[in-house]
Amino acid sequence: MSTEPPTRILLADDHALVRRGLRLILDAEPDLTVVAEADDGAEAVRLCRPGEVDLVILDIAMPRMTGLQAAREIARTAPGVRILILSMYDNEQYFFAALKAGASGYVLKSVADRDLLEACRSAMRGEPFLYPGAVTALIREYLRRDWRGGEVPDSVLTPREEEVIKLIAEGHSSKEIAATLSISVKTVDRHRANILGKLGLRDRLELTKYAIRVGLVEP
Repeated sequence: MSTEPPTRILLADDHALVRRGLRLILDAEPDLTVVAEADDGAEAVRLCRPGEVDLVILDIAMPRMTGLQAAREIARTAPGVRILILSMYDNEQYFFAALKAGASGYVLKSVADRDLLEACRSAMRGEPFLYPGAVTALIREYLRRDWRGGEVPDSVLTPREEEVIKLIAEGHSSKEIAATLSISVKTVDRHRANILGKLGLRDRLELTKYAIRVGLVEP
């Protein structure tokens, strides 16, 4: 029998029922224990204290701060903590963004009861966890980069532009976004214009559809 202490997990998801179900799965294992819960990305960053948490599981789409944004901040402030992204979206762009943000794996909610335990243990061994579709995406990306003979950008949007597009898609006005991000309304409008130009979109409706499709907000 192992004498190693259980992996201490911080679980972040804005749906209480989802957290409860995941906690039941995790706490049933002797080598895993949930020590804290958060209902948004900002709270997850606040609760993720080195020495108290070994692994953080982040839902990709949460209010205030997305799972990807929280992952970047945790990777910066608590580099010893392992990170898993939990998502309902089998989405290549956000799978690669999760890896870039510092995550050890990307777990689909639809098969979390099957994959989450393995993903947690892989992360704590320092190994990446890849679901079958992600393996295919990695191979396709490798071949594309090899064919082009260079690097392929992981995302066309900057972290700040992701924050702005998320808030726009959630229905906030330019004034509200400016107050939330502590920037001017003129800067918000410039970010919006840049986002629309980069993505080839025309208006708020198309921008909102894009944010839903790539997992920045939930439908």
